[in-house]
Amino acid sequence: MARKPAKASGAITVKDATLDLLRAFGIQKVFGNPGSTELPLLSDWPDDIDYVLGLQEASVVGMADGYAQATRNAGFVNLHSAAGVGNALGNIYTAHRNQTPLVITAGQQARSILPLQAFLYAERASEFPRPYVKFSVEPARAEDVPAAIARAYYVAMQPPCGPTFVSVPIDDWTHPAEPIAARKVSREIGPDADAMQALVVALSASKKPALVIGPGVDRAGAVDLMVQVAERAKAAVWISPFSARCSFPERHPQFAGFLHASPGQLSDALRDHDLVVVIGAPVFTFHVEGHAAIFDGDTTIFQITDDPTAAAVTPVGTSIIATMKPALSKLLELLPDSKRAAPAARSLPPAPKPADPIPAAYLMHALSEAMPRGTALVEEAPSHRPTMQSFLPMPGQDSFYTMASGGLGHSLPASVGIALANPKKRTVCLIGDGSAMYSIQALWTAAQRKLPLTVVVINNSGYGAMRSFSQVMQVRKVPGLDLPGIDFVKLAEGMGCGAVRVSTSAELAPALTHAFTDSGTNLIEVIVDSAVPILYGKKH
Repeated sequence: MARKPAKASGAITVKDATLDLLRAFGIQKVFGNPGSTELPLLSDWPDDIDYVLGLQEASVVGMADGYAQATRNAGFVNLHSAAGVGNALGNIYTAHRNQTPLVITAGQQARSILPLQAFLYAERASEFPRPYVKFSVEPARAEDVPAAIARAYYVAMQPPCGPTFVSVPIDDWTHPAEPIAARKVSREIGPDADAMQALVVALSASKKPALVIGPGVDRAGAVDLMVQVAERAKAAVWISPFSARCSFPERHPQFAGFLHASPGQLSDALRDHDLVVVIGAPVFTFHVEGHAAIFDGDTTIFQITDDPTAAAVTPVGTSIIATMKPALSKLLELLPDSKRAAPAARSLPPAPKPADPIPAAYLMHALSEAMPRGTALVEEAPSHRPTMQSFLPMPGQDSFYTMASGGLGHSLPASVGIALANPKKRTVCLIGDGSAMYSIQALWTAAQRKLPLTVVVINNSGYGAMRSFSQVMQVRKVPGLDLPGIDFVKLAEGMGCGAVRVSTSAELAPALTHAFTDSGTNLIEVIVDSAVPILYGKKH
């Protein structure tokens, strides 16, 4: 149905006021999986806002997350009441860790029967998604809903970005409300001048500085600025542990590598640097316990972050709270050309050779050779990430996405959202067989919309990361790590996608070529060597 223009003045419905707000905020798509408590919102849906249907709420949130990251505007999500929000919570948590701006609405039963604990009601609805949303409310009156949604948008978009939540009773949408005008709210935060000068002095005096760069740089669209700063400083560039974006070109001569999430291994990697400047990342995200010698006092640490909480938990050094573009622009302005020699380029591993069964390294190399220019890679294969980092280098801005939470089920639907945002470019989802099963129904949405998406399932018949940890932790006879008998080709075909299985190295290149020249959604299941990678420390 075509949009009916709202009245210029006077009362309109809550629904009309909300839709006009979405238009004013530049929100062109709403991601949802509807239930009965959402029907009044969805009735007579306008044709100028695209309703993107997902088949399960976690997939819906993942799609909106990917779309929001790719467009750098908030994703708008419409969920069913308590049960639907419960299904979505894992990916709401991931959006929180990804710092992705989302405005999530959920249905609620009618206000008149809430005291009776009605069927499908949500008890204390605003508390349910906390603490993983920045703002959460069930408005006291129906006419307050548009203002609550406006506030949710402004909060979601304010650095550090993140999801927000509004619970809306079923009968609120048809109530009268006053129109709400969209406002302009600035989002850039400038750095403290004295702190920036102290950083410039430290960089100028350093004999061997290192920059540790995190996802905040790519989120801010500041990768080119980051490269200019690194080149002027002649500093080695490391990527922060578990970075969910590519904030520096991985074949740049100053790129030193990826930091481990082990305190000991991270400290060893940075041992020779007298100054470490962390930009757009926490100091530091660890995954296993151990002694972090980096905090013992021999290394000077600075941090630039748009997240006051990340600054507050930093154990040592100086934190500068600012958004990336003004901070890096000021640093570039103040920083003199360094007389230091540029750090030596790191040695690259030789290209892996084909073998059968297919080594994961050979798959990564083949992908690197075959992916079209401008491809966005969305990854959820934790056990293969070190191999990917060695043989599938990312070029920089908007080239790489993954989940910052460690929770599975995000990246397949996120790749659908990214493909929706970039319909003229190929998106590739690189995902493990275990990870793929968490949100496999997202393939249906991609197939229905004929999105340019290729899903590469790395099938090692199990949870590879858990196999690795069980060996490092010397834990024996762990059940539930093997996943035999899943046929991803049939699953994909059943949801409308073309699909093929590759089990030999000779089949790989032709399959990739065909997949990347296809106009729609397809899946390649690659049977790989099931050797267990060791993610941290040494195998015992």
